[in-house]
Amino acid sequence: MASLMEDFMSVLEQENGEYQRLTELSREKRQIIIDGDIPALEKITNQEQEIASVLKNLENRREEVVKDMSIVLSKEPEELTITNMIAFLNKQPDEQRKLTELREKLRATLENMADINQQNEVLLQQAMEMTEFDLTLFRSMRQAPATANYDKSANTTGELLGSGGFDARQ
Repeated sequence: MASLMEDFMSVLEQENGEYQRLTELSREKRQIIIDGDIPALEKITNQEQEIASVLKNLENRREEVVKDMSIVLSKEPEELTITNMIAFLNKQPDEQRKLTELREKLRATLENMADINQQNEVLLQQAMEMTEFDLTLFRSMRQAPATANYDKSANTTGELLGSGGFDARQ
């Protein structure tokens, strides 16, 4: 059981490290979003996908360790949460303390990452709204309103104003 617990804590430590890497990338992404640097955003996204792949492998490994622990402890894998494992380790205070510290580190990392990602989401939304505004403004500049020109039967002619700006004659 001790080696399984060591494996479990090792995987959690590795997961925390990968989440910290994701957090750093999210911080970098914030400035890239502000700058509107699309190639750099693509590069960061590729790096995030690589880390997500590593995290998926670590998750699978962690689930295998939990499955093995559930067999040894005669418990269901769903019962083996980190909080429950900390309670199971009441006769091993060193492991209990290490696992508690690791849980808190992981929680802090994930909360930090969630905050940064929420800020990035707001920035992306604002960037999209600004782009939509710019497109609308650009389209409206290319279209001029109809003039108030009428034909003999008092119908509008449908002529558009010129796009050349002011027509100043001297």
